[in-house]
Amino acid sequence: MRLVFAGTPEPAVPSLERLIRSARHEVVAVITRPDAVAGRGRKVVRSPIGALADAHGIEVLTPERPSDPEFLARLTDLAPECAPVVAYGALLPQKVLDVPALGWVNLHFSLLPAWRGAAPVQAAIASGDDMTGASAFRLEAGMDTGPVYGIVTERIRGTDTAGDLLGRLADSGAVLLESVLDGLADGTITAVPQPGDGVSYAPKVTVEKARIRWDRTAVVIDRHVRSVTPAPGAWTTIGDVRVKVGPLTLTDDRLEPGEISVTKSEFLVGTSTVAVRLDRIQPQGKKQMSALDWARGARLDAKVRAQ
Repeated sequence: MRLVFAGTPEPAVPSLERLIRSARHEVVAVITRPDAVAGRGRKVVRSPIGALADAHGIEVLTPERPSDPEFLARLTDLAPECAPVVAYGALLPQKVLDVPALGWVNLHFSLLPAWRGAAPVQAAIASGDDMTGASAFRLEAGMDTGPVYGIVTERIRGTDTAGDLLGRLADSGAVLLESVLDGLADGTITAVPQPGDGVSYAPKVTVEKARIRWDRTAVVIDRHVRSVTPAPGAWTTIGDVRVKVGPLTLTDDRLEPGEISVTKSEFLVGTSTVAVRLDRIQPQGKKQMSALDWARGARLDAKVRAQ
């Protein structure tokens, strides 16, 4: 089939790579978010999907808004039969959705109707789900409400960060997406409406929401930290220093919520249940380092707490 692929971040790359290699489909263009300023050097950089398309000589469309008339005209000229979507990052108006005869097929990283929205992987880990997966569904005006063509499942491991889990789902989801497009090309696959029960939502995780609340249980804090690793990153303040916190280790020690204990071998912080050990932290403006080494160098006052 003649395809236009829409996507932006790294988790969309395995799907585009697979479709570029496919003998059955032709990716005639890619839609991605506009180039953005990133990094300490504040350089303008291409999205991972845009960079991959450039490397293969594929036309790249970067509309500021998908409703732009110029974008709609170019998409219509390209005449795609179908448009696969993986984490594009912008809502598509109905006029754009109507262009491909076989519609837009969205790869979403949850088992729909669970965790509709921007951060399904983060929500699944934070909520303590045992299983998640990816769903390929037909895109429509509602938020992740369209009928589903197929799913893959994935067990959530006890040490998974959002980055770990999303990496596995990006790979297995790419296989699912290609098989769905094969079925659409053959006319052998149909979409099934999502059930009305089991609906949940996963809004975007902001930096403020990534802050650790030490008055919660150690288990909940551990899930929270893993769910926002690597981005936007869990954080707390220790004294007047803001630090990002890496994955934690639960201990058998007991401390008051936010209370800090630094020994020769451990940097502990209290929760509403057991204390947790901090292994890696990243003070604002600095590189990630050993939490224990930082604490020794900071010479923390005994009254300082994590907040």
